[in-house]
Formats: sequence, C-alpha cells, structure tokens
Amino acid sequence: MHDEEQEGVVIVRGAATGFAQEISAGPHHFVSDEPTSVGGTDSGPSPYDLLLAGLGSCTSMTIAMYARRKQWALERVTVRLRQSRVHAEDCAACETRIATLTLIERDIELEGVLDEEQRAQLLAIANRCPVHQTLTSQMNIRTRLA
Repeated sequence: MHDEEQEGVVIVRGAATGFAQEISAGPHHFVSDEPTSVGGTDSGPSPYDLLLAGLGSCTSMTIAMYARRKQWALERVTVRLRQSRVHAEDCAACETRIATLTLIERDIELEGVLDEEQRAQLLAIANRCPVHQTLTSQMNIRTRLA
C-alpha cells in the first residue's frame, strides 16, 4: 500500500520555485498557496486558512454530533475563525509570557430551536473537539529527512 493510500497519512509536495503545494489526504487532492500579496499565486487556501478550516470543521462536527445524540433541534452550525498574533501582555487569559502568541478567535452560530442551557452546553462542547484539544495541548513534532 502506498503512503497516499494509508488513512491518516497526508502528503504535501511543492516545487522549490514558488509557494503552491499539492496535497493528498487519502483519496482527496487539493492545493495550498499564499496570496499574491506575499508572492504566491493564490491557487488555494494558505496554510493558516487550512489550520483554521481544520479547527472549524472539527468544532462544527463535534457540536452537531453531540446535538444529534441528545436529539436536540439543532439545524445548522456556522463557525467563523480568525487568526492573529498578539502581545502576551494584551491577552488577559494567556498562560504564557512569550512576547507574542497566536490568537485564534472562534465565533459559533447555532441555528435551531434551542434553549439557553442547550446553547451553553453546545458552546462548552466546542472546546472538546479533538482538533481544539490538540492545538491547546503540549505538542511535539518530530521532523526527520526521509
């Protein structure tokens, strides 16, 4: 079985002449790039857009799955995300004193007939999505030449 066919293996390939990348995730193929304003060709979302898309997708899926299990009248979930760099002093909830850190703002819109308690519980569930937990945990990335 080739790497491209193994579940959980993502392959990213790009020419050294630009920013555009070809991405294979199992049977799915798509591209990533940088905007033209920074020298890319804007042929796909940026790496940070992909990161936010992963978090937003996981958040929406987790909320919807929880609502289905509870048989609540949730009809649609919309997640809007923004990423920025902020100074640690500007972030009251930050647990680090590093000069700058990455801030992800996530706004969640829930459509459906839900009471305030259900809405609050679904908001709490958002923080339990696996991608959120991965991004907020201590992470170790091992890199080696293949």
